[in-house]
Amino acid sequence: MRDPVTGFDYPEIWQEKVSDTAGLDLVAQGFAVLTASGTILRRGYTTGTTAAAACKAAILSLKQDVSQVTVYLPCGIVADVPVTAHAGHASCRKYAGDYPSDVTAGIEFVADAVAAPDGISVVPGPGIGRFARDTPRYKKGAPAISDAPLACILASMQEALDDTGLSGATVTLSVPEGVPVAKKTLNPRVGVEKGISVLGSTGLVEPWDDHLEESVQARVKDAKNVVLTTGRVGLRYSRLLFPDHEVVLVGGRIKEALAAARGNVILCGLPALILKYIDPHILDGTGYATVEELSASPAFLPVAMPVLTAYKKEHPPVKVVLVNRNGKIIAESP
Repeated sequence: MRDPVTGFDYPEIWQEKVSDTAGLDLVAQGFAVLTASGTILRRGYTTGTTAAAACKAAILSLKQDVSQVTVYLPCGIVADVPVTAHAGHASCRKYAGDYPSDVTAGIEFVADAVAAPDGISVVPGPGIGRFARDTPRYKKGAPAISDAPLACILASMQEALDDTGLSGATVTLSVPEGVPVAKKTLNPRVGVEKGISVLGSTGLVEPWDDHLEESVQARVKDAKNVVLTTGRVGLRYSRLLFPDHEVVLVGGRIKEALAAARGNVILCGLPALILKYIDPHILDGTGYATVEELSASPAFLPVAMPVLTAYKKEHPPVKVVLVNRNGKIIAESP
């Protein structure tokens, strides 16, 4: 059985431990993950998926009440998301799955739609964060909605137009609890203020709590040639860069994964988590607030290369490869 989200082939011995056949169906569909112990953990929906569902429901409800919408997720999976929508006003609460540490769990997205002469537009309302300063990808004042979820939102709105026969619609998207909840996220540290971010490169949230550590370590231990990566962008490009390796998504569990690995290891991904793991004080004295901002500056290589060189001397079996969001290698250990 292959995970349709990550492409990981679940070992048969893991599948043999499962007694919940319905749960195994969810794993096959991509809505849950299977652990080494046979436990099945449900994936949740991202803020991007929740926003897309609310926006689609708002447009559909201009014609009739809506209690569920279909959303085509960025990872290619089709999800049926519960909503409440009437007369252009829609509400959708974020489903967290088996991820108890999700601070945005249950947060409400509200969408209000009005018919327009032509085309679609989404207006970020209260509770949607905005960037407090220019970053490598976003200008100051831009709404904190990343590219993949924005594309999902717009596609979902267009599907609603096609279903209703309307020629256009404008949707205002807001998060009533966005400001207080954002204080519990990383937004204040990355320069996003006045609300939460709308994120989600796959549309699904992984249950990356301690109960998954066993499975991550099992995958790492079983791999002969392994690449450890920290996120979805790293997962994608690690597979392209190292097609003969087993690529394991470890999130922030770099230390545990490295301890479980046998022989030579490649640590590949976006620079932020990896460099902060290697040197927690890497930003000190640089004048930059985030590693992403540093990585887009001329100061990046002069700062990063001594750190990578020193780490290689201390940990010879580990090769570090840092990529940007387009998959270009921007630094690697000697």
